[in-house]
Parts: sequence; structure tokens; C-alpha cells
Amino acid sequence: MTTRTDRAADFDVLAIGNALVDVLAHAEDEFLGGHGMTKGSMTLIDALHAEALYDAMGPGVEISGGSAANTVVGLAGFGGRAAFIGRVRDDQLGAVFAHDIRAAGVHYATPPATVGPPSGRCLILVTPDAQRTMGTFLGASTFLTPDDVDPDLVGRAAITYLEGYLWDEADAKSAFVYAANLAHEAGRRVALSLSDGFVVDRHRPEFLELVSGHIDILFANEVEICSLYETDSFDDALQQVNHHCEVAALTRGAKGAVIIAGDEVHVIDAQPVPRVEDTTGAGDLFAAGFLYGFTQGRDLGTCGRLGALAAGEIIGHMGARPEADLAALARPLL
Repeated sequence: MTTRTDRAADFDVLAIGNALVDVLAHAEDEFLGGHGMTKGSMTLIDALHAEALYDAMGPGVEISGGSAANTVVGLAGFGGRAAFIGRVRDDQLGAVFAHDIRAAGVHYATPPATVGPPSGRCLILVTPDAQRTMGTFLGASTFLTPDDVDPDLVGRAAITYLEGYLWDEADAKSAFVYAANLAHEAGRRVALSLSDGFVVDRHRPEFLELVSGHIDILFANEVEICSLYETDSFDDALQQVNHHCEVAALTRGAKGAVIIAGDEVHVIDAQPVPRVEDTTGAGDLFAAGFLYGFTQGRDLGTCGRLGALAAGEIIGHMGARPEADLAALARPLL
């Protein structure tokens, strides 16, 4: 499989998503319960709740993040050409985010907002079993609109990758559909990450319409894909999604992943790791490896193994940005 246009792409992947700074800290299950947090989920919180949770957290690590931003940083780490669209405020965290993503080799030119809420941040609590539970104050990232989507940039990217977390905002929904239409008009592909089971629960009918009408490549974990099709059976969800998009890349944690495209099915083993430290970003980095392989013309099995490789790297340490040289790790697979 290759991109659908004869015109060469300047970027392998353009991602559109939340521009956030991650704050990660270890916590016990009791801490989550005491703060009304559902383990393993992402909950949207307001500025006051974010401040209170931040004050209550133990010592943390602050790292620029955001799901789709993590993906394109990972893709750049493989040697791919990446771009990102996401909104920050003209404040300290916004400047940190912009510096970090550009330093990783990602093209980022979205102008910062000069009014409105501060830059967003995601407060991530990692329990001893390495599960991550997130309280996210979206801040300025929620102000993404179709005006932020550069038609020329979309046309220059082989794949436009959309972050499901943004679907909670009306303007961002419009930006997604606008970007997807622009990409298809330019003969390019569109990918989507479902992001979180609770997000799918909130927007199931709209996500079903989006997937069947606009999405070529879908990324989801087992909980998300079963939620989308309202089934307890992963195999049933697998068969249903196969009718709705060109490729589905479905992750299953320690069980690995399944890639399906029509009659083609690949079962991908999880990458062995000495110790699982933090699962934050595992799905983001799986998408990074998969998309890197896909845009380099690799077969779907290799794409899945590159995704598993990147996910394995990220769960071995705190944070959702790679610490190892992904390009070097990938060479034996290429």
C-alpha cells in the first residue's frame, strides 16, 4: 500500500491534536479514589481542579506531551518527516511545548493564542502496576478551529493524523472534518486515534460516522474498539471495523496487536521489556512506529512490528517521549 497521489509528500505525517505539557508522578490506588479518578482513564478537569490535583501530587516530571504530538515526535525519532497543528497560549508552558516539539524535529507553526485560558497540561498518575490515570486541563488547546488548519500543509502530508481526544470540542470537530476533506481532495490518507474508551462512550454515533465516512487508518486499543461497536467481543469488533476503514491497527497491551486490512490480518507480538515502568504513551508510540513503516512503503506486518518496538521502548521508562534512538532500534526490522 502506498499513498494515493503521485505528488511527492513533503511530510510523512501531519498530526492535529492537543498541545499539552505532561506532569507525571507515581501514586497509589488510594490517591486516585480520594480524588475521584477512574483508574486507567482520562478525565477532563477545569483550572481549579487542575491546580488542586497538581498541589496534591508527589514529586513529578514535566515533559511536553499530548497524544498526537507524542506520535509525531516518535515518528521523527524513526527518521520520518513530521508536522503538528495544535494550540498553546503565549505563556511559559506554551513556549516550552513549542521549543520541545521543534527540537525533536517536528515542524510546528501554529501561532500561540494571545487571549483566553493558559496552555493545557495533563496530570498523569502512574500506579505501581504501571497503569496511568490522567486528569487533563485542556486550556488553550481547546481553541483549535478550522482556521488553524493550513490547507497547504495538509496537502503536503502523506497522512493527516487526528487525535480523538479533541472530539470533545465543537470547533475542533469542524477542524477535523475540514482537514479530512482537504486531505482526501489532495489524494492523501487520513488516520484517527480513538484515544480513550470514555471519549468513545461520549461520542459513539459521531465516531462511527467519522470512521466510516472519513478515516482510512484507525488506531484503537481493545477497550476503545469494543466500546465503539458496543460489544464485549474483540473478534466481533475486529470484523465490524474491517468494513469501515482501509486499515485498522488495534493494540491489546501485553497481548500485542492485530492489524487488519480486508482479507489481510497480522497478529503482532508485544515487544518484550525487562520491566514495565509506565504505560503512558504506549498507544501513541505504537502509532508512530506503524505510520513510519506505512509511509516508507513497508508491509503491514513490518508496520505493526515497528509499532510494537516503539511501544516497548516507551513503557520501559516514565514519560511518553522516547529516550532511546528509535531509528537505531528499527534497523534490524528494515
